[in-house]
Amino acid sequence: METTKKQESTAFKMNGNWNEQAKALQGEFSQLSDSDLEFQDGKEEELLKRVETKLNKSRQEVIELITKAQSTEKQN
Repeated sequence: METTKKQESTAFKMNGNWNEQAKALQGEFSQLSDSDLEFQDGKEEELLKRVETKLNKSRQEVIELITKAQSTEKQN
């Protein structure tokens, strides 16, 4: 039987104010440019791929970073 990585194929949905989250990520990772963090509705996967590549992190690590930025935004 072939096993698949459900975690890798799980759809990610952006929540909250992306501009604020992007600023938080740029504050933590100065190598991220505005174009790396450009987001359009329905194109979350493209954003994830750009950030994965730029930071040399896994998809799950990038999702965790974005989720952390989302929770930080909610606290402010």
